[in-house]
Amino acid sequence: MELAHSLLLNEEASNQLGDVQKAEFVFEWLRYLEKLLLATNRDDVREKQKALVEQLLSLLSSSPGPPTRKLLAQNLAILYSIGDTFSVYETIDKCNDLIRSKDDSPSYLPTKLAAVVCLGSLYKKLGRILANGFTDTVGNILKAVKSAESQGRYEIMLSLQSILTGLGAAAAPCHRDVYKAARSCLTDRSMAVRCAAAKCLLELQNEAIFMWSTDLDSVATLCFKSFEGSNYDVRISVSKLLGTVLAKAVIAKHPGGAASRQSTRRVSLEEVLELLGAGFLRGSSGFLRASGDMLKGSSSVSRDVRVGVTQAYVVFVSTLGGAWLEKNLAVFLSHILSLVSQSNPKATQTQIDAVCCRRCVSFILRATIGGLLGEKAQIAAAKDICQAIWKLKKVMDAVLSDGNLETRLSSTDVAASQHMLVCALQELGNLIHSLGTTAAPLLQDSSTGLLDSVISVVLHPSISVRLAAAWCLHCIAVALPSYLTPLLDRCLERLTTLKSSPEAVTGFSFAVAALLGAVTHCPLGIPHGKGKQIIMTLAEDLLCSAAQNSRLSLQRTQAGWLLISALMTLGPAVVSHHLPRVLLLWKCVFPVSPKDLETERSRGDSFTWQVTLEGRAGALCAVKSFISHCGDLLTEEVIQRLLPPLPCAVDLLTQLSSILKTYGSSLKTPSVVYRQRLYELLILLPPETYKGNLCAILKEVAAELTAPDSQVAASACLLPALCHPDDLLILSPLLQETDHRFIEEQLLFGNGIACGSLEYDPYSIYEKDVEGDSVPKPLPPALSVISSASKLFGVVCANVDEAQRVLILDQLLNSIKHTKGARQQTVQLHVVSAISNLLKYVAGSKQSLGPEVRRLVLTLVLGALESPNPLLRCAAAEAWARLAQVVDDGAFTAGLAQVSFDKLKSARDVVTRTGHSLALGSLHRYLGGIGPQHLSSCIGVLYTLSQDSTSPDVQTWALHSLSLTIDSAGALYHVHVESTLSLIVMLLLNVPPTHAQVHQSLGRCLNALITTLGPELQGNNTSVSALRTSCLLGCAVMQDHPGCLVQAQAISCLQQLHMFAPRHVNLSSLVSCLCVNLCSPYLLLRRAVLACLRQLVQREAAEVSEHAVMLARDNRDNNPAADTNLREVGLEGALLALLDRETDGSLCQDIRETLHHMLTSMAVEKLSLWLKLCKDVLAASADFTAVTCVDTMQEEEGDRGDDASVLTRGDDKPHPFSNPRWGTRVFAADCVCRIISQCENANSAHFDIALAQEMKKSDSRNDFLVLHLADLIRMAFMAATDHSDQLRLSGLDTLLVVIRRFADIAEPEFPGHVILEQYQANVGAALRPAFTSETPPDITAKACQVCSAWIASGVVSDLGDLRRVHQLLVSSLMKIQAGKEALSQLYNESASTMEVLAVLKAWAEVYIIAVQRHKNHKQTLKTTINSEDSVRSGSASAAGLLDLVCTDLATLSRLWLAALQDFALLTLPAEFASQLPVEGGAFYTAETSKSATPHYHNSWALILHAAALWLTSTGFADPDEGGANLSRPVTPTSMCQGSSSSGPAVKSPEDVYTDRFHLILGISVEFLCSLRSDATLESITSCLQALQALLDAPWPRSRVGSDQDLGIELLNVLHRVILTRESPAIQLASLEVVRQIICAAQEHVKEKRRSAEVDDGASEKETVPEFGEGKDTGGLVPGKSLVFATLELCVCILVRQLPELNPKLTSGPRDKASKPKTLSEEGSRLVAAALVILAELPAVCSPEGSVSVLPTILYLAIGVLRETAVKLPGGQLSSTVTASLHALKGILTSPMARAEKSHEAWTSLLQSALATVLDCWSPVDGAHQELDEISLLTAITVFILSTSPEVTAVPCLQNRCIEKFKAALESKDSVVQMKTCQLLHSIFQYPKPAISYPYIYSLASSIVEKLQEMDRRRPGDAAELQLCQEGIKLLEALVTVADEEHRAQLVACLLPILISFLLDENALGSATSVTRSLHDFALQTLMQIGPRYSSVFKNVMASSPALKARLEAAVKGNQESVRVDPSSKQAKNLGRNSSIQLKTSFL
Repeated sequence: MELAHSLLLNEEASNQLGDVQKAEFVFEWLRYLEKLLLATNRDDVREKQKALVEQLLSLLSSSPGPPTRKLLAQNLAILYSIGDTFSVYETIDKCNDLIRSKDDSPSYLPTKLAAVVCLGSLYKKLGRILANGFTDTVGNILKAVKSAESQGRYEIMLSLQSILTGLGAAAAPCHRDVYKAARSCLTDRSMAVRCAAAKCLLELQNEAIFMWSTDLDSVATLCFKSFEGSNYDVRISVSKLLGTVLAKAVIAKHPGGAASRQSTRRVSLEEVLELLGAGFLRGSSGFLRASGDMLKGSSSVSRDVRVGVTQAYVVFVSTLGGAWLEKNLAVFLSHILSLVSQSNPKATQTQIDAVCCRRCVSFILRATIGGLLGEKAQIAAAKDICQAIWKLKKVMDAVLSDGNLETRLSSTDVAASQHMLVCALQELGNLIHSLGTTAAPLLQDSSTGLLDSVISVVLHPSISVRLAAAWCLHCIAVALPSYLTPLLDRCLERLTTLKSSPEAVTGFSFAVAALLGAVTHCPLGIPHGKGKQIIMTLAEDLLCSAAQNSRLSLQRTQAGWLLISALMTLGPAVVSHHLPRVLLLWKCVFPVSPKDLETERSRGDSFTWQVTLEGRAGALCAVKSFISHCGDLLTEEVIQRLLPPLPCAVDLLTQLSSILKTYGSSLKTPSVVYRQRLYELLILLPPETYKGNLCAILKEVAAELTAPDSQVAASACLLPALCHPDDLLILSPLLQETDHRFIEEQLLFGNGIACGSLEYDPYSIYEKDVEGDSVPKPLPPALSVISSASKLFGVVCANVDEAQRVLILDQLLNSIKHTKGARQQTVQLHVVSAISNLLKYVAGSKQSLGPEVRRLVLTLVLGALESPNPLLRCAAAEAWARLAQVVDDGAFTAGLAQVSFDKLKSARDVVTRTGHSLALGSLHRYLGGIGPQHLSSCIGVLYTLSQDSTSPDVQTWALHSLSLTIDSAGALYHVHVESTLSLIVMLLLNVPPTHAQVHQSLGRCLNALITTLGPELQGNNTSVSALRTSCLLGCAVMQDHPGCLVQAQAISCLQQLHMFAPRHVNLSSLVSCLCVNLCSPYLLLRRAVLACLRQLVQREAAEVSEHAVMLARDNRDNNPAADTNLREVGLEGALLALLDRETDGSLCQDIRETLHHMLTSMAVEKLSLWLKLCKDVLAASADFTAVTCVDTMQEEEGDRGDDASVLTRGDDKPHPFSNPRWGTRVFAADCVCRIISQCENANSAHFDIALAQEMKKSDSRNDFLVLHLADLIRMAFMAATDHSDQLRLSGLDTLLVVIRRFADIAEPEFPGHVILEQYQANVGAALRPAFTSETPPDITAKACQVCSAWIASGVVSDLGDLRRVHQLLVSSLMKIQAGKEALSQLYNESASTMEVLAVLKAWAEVYIIAVQRHKNHKQTLKTTINSEDSVRSGSASAAGLLDLVCTDLATLSRLWLAALQDFALLTLPAEFASQLPVEGGAFYTAETSKSATPHYHNSWALILHAAALWLTSTGFADPDEGGANLSRPVTPTSMCQGSSSSGPAVKSPEDVYTDRFHLILGISVEFLCSLRSDATLESITSCLQALQALLDAPWPRSRVGSDQDLGIELLNVLHRVILTRESPAIQLASLEVVRQIICAAQEHVKEKRRSAEVDDGASEKETVPEFGEGKDTGGLVPGKSLVFATLELCVCILVRQLPELNPKLTSGPRDKASKPKTLSEEGSRLVAAALVILAELPAVCSPEGSVSVLPTILYLAIGVLRETAVKLPGGQLSSTVTASLHALKGILTSPMARAEKSHEAWTSLLQSALATVLDCWSPVDGAHQELDEISLLTAITVFILSTSPEVTAVPCLQNRCIEKFKAALESKDSVVQMKTCQLLHSIFQYPKPAISYPYIYSLASSIVEKLQEMDRRRPGDAAELQLCQEGIKLLEALVTVADEEHRAQLVACLLPILISFLLDENALGSATSVTRSLHDFALQTLMQIGPRYSSVFKNVMASSPALKARLEAAVKGNQESVRVDPSSKQAKNLGRNSSIQLKTSFL
């Protein structure tokens, strides 16, 4: 194929190839040439032009295939447009000659067609250059039309279209001729030709004025004729033509001039609508014929014409646009409704016609009003519809109220106006449904009276209207949940008062049922009592009173059961109350025994039987509804109570036929309905429940399927469900999903059958509709009964015994044999669907079939495989394969395949060949291939069939079957890949484009092949690349195909290729193909486009986006309409716009996902673009709310004009998103949140304004989120104040995200402030509307969350500003305080639970924050004693917030505790259900407990924390107020069982404390001990903080301390939390609680010891019992010991951070050469916290117990020291070392070390510990350098100073210690020396001489030497200076400690050293800072020593004059310098102080 890539065709290479390869080669060359010509230099092209033209023309005459001729023509045209044009006329003449040729042989046809295509292409490209000779060409082509066959006519029409495009107005002379030719082709028998003619005429009408002026009527009539017998494509094309022409006629501006004015008249809108109406009502027949038919009263317009005209209406309005429709809505609406009015009785003659016409009218209204208008215009339209309803209602009232006989006769008016009403009501319902809560103003508008108008029509005499009105109410309730309860009340009230009117009983029962059905769509629900009491009582009442009045009995019976059935949809919570009553009614409706049934039969007349059947059918329906909606209640007991009436119901079924004979045909419909209801119920029940009746049921069902009176062959209802969805695509284009499915459906059914409509089954009004918002469409009972019967047949037949099965199947087979003609087809259809259901059921339940049954099934299916009905063949093929699957035996399967092979070899008819070829494919699909030996023969047969060009159907089915075979054969297919691929490419290049379905099947095969090859397609060897090229070539052919569904196949093939071999797919051409088809009229093509886009953007979003924009730029000329969006807003914007228009669910989901992927990968780079898109979409909210919002803004902030300006947008340019729907706006708001979260993971500058501004300055292309904060706030504000509730929720969500993310970003220009502060007015304005009384609770709940986040964020410090938002929370608190009764009665009780808890949670969050701030503030007060003003400003807000909350604390605390009590009750295990309070809790009712629980789960944690803080702050010390309040209704009495017997006794404070304590503790422990995986970090943290707060108060501490089991339990729970949660924050919080528990235990032990001492007196000291753990023995029992549990927990923490501490890992402590390590900050904090706890443990033990735990504690503390003693700069200690030293000090100073019982043991253990520390130095292979000496020395010092002398005074230990100090003093590192001096300073000063003296003796001399050495060598740097100072201090200390007699010597030593450091006045000036500091320090010391030891001082001075002189000089010099610089001294003093502080920090 590489050889094909050249400018001239490589003829050598191509001649060597076979035919198929040659065609491929040529096609590949032409594809390449097209790209090459556009890229090549013009001169180079001209050079080779002649040769190229010759090559192309020679190809032209070599019979090229369809795709090749198209490419050939394009290349010729491009060549001439780039190169010279002088030889173009020769080419045109050549083509004309080819067309004129008389050769009619099939082999010559392709050449002729190619010539036609070339002419079209040349004229299209070169246009007016060729204008002078075009008449001959057109004449020639038109002449050819007459003799051409269908392909010729097709190509000629398209060619003429191209010529007209190219020439434009210049083609005027030929317009009439073309028009004539196209007219005849528009009614051609080939559908493809009709489509082509429509395209040609569509092009023609651009210039030919006569088409939309003088000839308008004839064009319209022509189009109507064209619709007759048309297919979907024709209807799309012709309706587009008709709609466009008519739209042109309405808006045309005619050229001036008298002559033209006469010839063309302006056509009015009314005339155009009249024309369309005539088509709709009378079809294509001329007036005369129609009137003749009317007289005869026969003809009805064929459905395809009606559907075509319906589509034309939509095109007509869409072409004129939404703005036009708004202006002309009234005219249009009345015209559309009049199509089904009484003035046109033909349209609604029979019910079937009426249903179909209503569908069409509904479709027109939905597509125009629902599709083209924005929300405002839709509201106006709804008002218009309302007016129409009122008018019709008035007409009806006049007729009904008139008692006059003559007018009464015209009650046909009533019947006829019913259809208009139905259409109007359905559209009104749909409109409001799609508007959602934005429709609120419409319903509040009293002038419209929308609800009144709908409710008034509920009483209409026609049942269809009553149902439509009920459905409309359902839609209103779903859209506006706040209306659900009031509507329900209103309808129930009317139903009760108008019980005696039949219309009211049925009408309002429909309405109530429809509203109950709406409850499932409304998350907030309805009050529980509605369903509980009123409805059930009313239903019972209706059923019981049915017999009283025969005029009403039928209606009341139906209404009663309908209400009960609808009530079941409310689910188990409601139904469980009524179950006994329902079961009783169910039992009573059927006779008890067969005998009673017999007596029943003999009594009664046809009317009573009608009522009886209606009642029983209703009861069956109610039970069915119960089973499907309340599965949880189906216990064994209930099933047993359901069963008794069943046998009787079945008996009645068997006797129905005889009852019918007795009482006549009026019972026919009720009996059908009864049968259907029974079948449906039996399908739902498990077969074992009606085991005894199986045979009887089976006989009845079989009779039903073969009954002589079922005339309707409704294959379209029964079979699609039984066929595989992929197969349906090839069978019937009508079964494909399209945008017109709603109206196209009626064509499926054929003329005798109605499509579904609500009046066929009123019970479906409460069911959840499958298709979303449209009305339920149940089929007529006659059809649905067959469908239920065939399903039930499968279940029953599978459960009877073999003999019975054989019998029944034999009977079915005979019934088919004994019928003839259409009747036979019907029976066959029913039987096959029943058999399919049987096989499906058997396969699903893994049963088997006997040989005789197999034979019968096989015979039945085989007959159907050869049925003329394609759907039946398809279902039979499926059943054929299922049979093989059920039998599951290789030989049997092979036998089946052989049958098909034999048939296919011998048969010649299309039917057999299609049926059996699909059977082979299905076998493969179900059995994953049927063995390799069959595979080859199967492929061979299918190859042959797929090349049968005489029958496209056979080709289609065979290829489809081949694709199934490829799919299922998998790897086995590899050997056949090449041959199959060349077959596919050959067919693609040769099958005419008119056979689109063949191309579709080829596409499926190609797709299957690509999947089979998979990743191998990436390979580079020649065979793979050849395969890949062929795949790409196949895709290219399909992409160029005119059929949209073929293009969809091409796209999905390319998508597969892109998945497996992305480098080889040309992304830019693929993306351009996708963008062009984004707005295709074909749903399946749009789906394919988006599925592909979704995949592409997951990998390379940025590239896709760029390609799309490039395409839009390049394509500006060709296709301006589709690309305006792309150009302005890129692919992202185009997709958003599409999302707004699109109604198909799966497509919208794909669009959303695609946008999400694009956002994830590109939002950060294209930040401005994304934010602008979201802002543009959300700005539409502002249009709605502009007026209201501007006011609130101004009131808040005086004159911030900019807010008003953003809300009322200037319409300077058309907006890419005009009126986006609320759903799109919600999506945009969610996108904003996603963008923020994307930025979180990107550059930190997105949340740092200073950095962002700086980076923006350095490069203006940089863009950061923080710079768009104003936009984010504005978008959140616009969304939060919209009319749509969903959007308000999203807006509040966005606001919450913005507050949380931006709260702590400082404002660089105003230090101390944050950037969000300036937006507080906006935040307040966004929140305020959410707290109005009519706001739904979910919005208020969300707003509370935002309020608390805003207050907690600390953005606003000014109390006045805070009050605004705080006030909102106060108002909601007032609302909930009023209790359950005062809360809104509109929604379910659980909704008010949600609101109450949200308010309490918000307050809890605010209180927690207030307490924290207050605490922090107190701490800062302690530490800062600086400037007063900062303190003042901080305190105002910190204390102020707490004060704000405190005013409501009394109320809040009561409510918090109540909520916690509720939560505790709700989390009890199921077995305690009986103990729960009957009426529910404080904030939930017992019935709604299930739905309330999630709300409690959502908010308990913060409430718990707040309650604990409150209890702590009151110190459990306000029993009077708290107790009194707690014993109010809040506390269910069950909480205090003890006092319940004697009535509500007042509790003692102790009891109140205990209750509260256990409540908080219980909830916490219950939650923490069984942490669910979905428990959030926040709730765990809050729970732990609540425990901390609780244990901060003395009373709970004493409880925990005194109850050891409780303490252990808590510790075990915390241990588990630490093990299961990795988060350091949670672990730290847990450790804090552990510490508090240990402290509590310590306090308890101390208290017991104290009281024991007080009681026993000091005399009997010996007998005092031991307190604390370990008692007298010292044993700690695991599980019973608090200390042991704590040790476990601490070891767990320490070993996780420092695994080396685990002795199991390291065999002994000595051979550790592991380096010490630095832990992370969190790790260090955890270790420190654990050590603090360990140090506290000895105090909890008895002396013996302390001895048992001490080794462990010491091991761990020293282990941490050893493992983390890392050297840090400046001699600092790491945080873990500090912690371990603190811990050691705590242990060493423990009183247990001195207690007489444990003293000895402690001493020896502490000595060992010290030895261990000393061993850390042991220089094992040089490892000692690693450890930090200072840390170890400090540890030794701690030992020396903190223990009793006998521990460290042991000579061996003491000597080792002294050595360590000596070595350190000799260290090279001056920092080590300095720190050593500091440590020795504290040892020297130790009061016990036994300890300090040995060190003084050993080390003093070396220190003096050090200092003398310093005297000689002045200190050079700060470290040495500090060393010097420390040495001097050390000597000073020695002087102080020394005895009187030695003191003089020491002072004499010290003074010379000090004086030597002094400088005289000359030296002072030039001294360095270090020497100067030393001088000052020495002088100061001298000044202190001199006076203290004056005698020694004088002696020394006297004895050494030099020293004296030096001192004097220094003092003098110092006085001089003090005058100059008084400040430096202060600084030095400070320095000195701080160094001393440092030194004594932990010693």
